[in-house]
Amino acid sequence: AGAKDDTFSVLDLAEYTKNRPWWRKIFAPNSGSSAEKYNVATQLVIGGVTGWCTGFIFQKVGKLAATAVGGGFFLLQIANHTGYIKVDWNLVQRDMDKAKQQLKFHTSGNKMPSEVKSRVDEVIIFLKKNVILTGGFAGGFLLGMAS
Repeated sequence: AGAKDDTFSVLDLAEYTKNRPWWRKIFAPNSGSSAEKYNVATQLVIGGVTGWCTGFIFQKVGKLAATAVGGGFFLLQIANHTGYIKVDWNLVQRDMDKAKQQLKFHTSGNKMPSEVKSRVDEVIIFLKKNVILTGGFAGGFLLGMAS
């Protein structure tokens, strides 16, 4: 009887998952670009409908947020003018100066953190692979914002 050669290759799963995009970790190992699965018309329809829904909701929420912020600012101005509240402008100025210094400190490096850069690169790769779906989404989003 001959001896078996029991050699195995080791798969380092930690290294393997580092090199995979986040959306492939979430969905499925075979979830490639939409261009591999759907024809052009289907991609445009899916992108357009989801873009329109997103734009429509974004428009409604945006109007509500603008109304709330503007109304709150208006009420604060009335309360300040009538004497219900007093603003300590020296404290406001000191806080603004502190915020400016922190902003200068963070922007002086002018370098994007590596984790942000890797996420941006993943998004760009995804958009390039799914350019038709992305175009449909962008068009639908603009139509949703306009309606």
